[in-house]
Amino acid sequence: MSVLEVVVRSVAVLAAFLVFPLLVGQTEHKLMAHMQGRLGPMYAGGFHGWAQLVADGVKFVQKEDITPRAADRTIFRIAPFVALIPYLLAMAALPLQRDVVAVDVPASAVLILAATSVGALGTLMAGWASANKYALLGALRSAAQLVSYELPLVLAVASACLAAGTLSLSGVVEAWSPWWLVWQLPGAVVFLVAALAELQRPPFDMPIADAELVMGPWTEYTGLRFAFFLLAEYAGIVVFSLLFAVLYLGGWRGPLDEQLGWLWTLLKGLVIAVLVIWFRVAWPRMREDQLQRLAWLVLLPMALIQLALTGIGVVVTQ
Repeated sequence: MSVLEVVVRSVAVLAAFLVFPLLVGQTEHKLMAHMQGRLGPMYAGGFHGWAQLVADGVKFVQKEDITPRAADRTIFRIAPFVALIPYLLAMAALPLQRDVVAVDVPASAVLILAATSVGALGTLMAGWASANKYALLGALRSAAQLVSYELPLVLAVASACLAAGTLSLSGVVEAWSPWWLVWQLPGAVVFLVAALAELQRPPFDMPIADAELVMGPWTEYTGLRFAFFLLAEYAGIVVFSLLFAVLYLGGWRGPLDEQLGWLWTLLKGLVIAVLVIWFRVAWPRMREDQLQRLAWLVLLPMALIQLALTGIGVVVTQ
């Protein structure tokens, strides 16, 4: 790979990383406005409130960047980047089409899971370094949530990779068939629920829980640093939605996939992103004990059963 190709791929991934999360954020503004009858986001800029996201960006830029006196200043300042940058690495390994991927590594599924796990640590660092009891409680909830839901998530991905016989996401798409919509359905449900918990999205937003913890680990953050946490959340939605599309919906498989495969992957990912937004609007926040019971008593057994059934199916068909 030449230096020019490396530069082009890096710029393309960076552009996608800056654009796709903002598109998801704009979609969330509009869908929530329609679902909840919120008039404000529908007016900014005129037609359908197209400038609402721009107004939010200007608002964040204008706010003062404050670091609490008692905070661990270094950790406090780098925490937003720890939360954000791993999703950039994960996006680089996601294939949109057979040859449309920035870094086609042999074990891309493992790389993406590792990167998204590191991203969740940014929230823990933010709460620990803020010198704020509400932020610390939110960070501890975040750590407990990460430990509880990482295992079902990994097992669900392992089931899809076992069915395909490869840890490469491109290989998973090549091995995919419509029969997977039934065969891997329990794993897909586990993956989607666990991904929501990893992203700390409603109904799994107990680490944030504004009615209990102000804003959890983000309480002391202002301006652009706070915006980086929001951008990390939307980037996580993009990564997990595209990963779901690749693992369970056939990625770029569809009519004219040789020419429009990348479009099929993006459209399937968009459907999952809209589903994530719908969950935020439609479901109330769970209690912490309910969250833990769901992880250990429901999702983990489902993921183990799915993995066992996949192993049996692979042995029988071979």
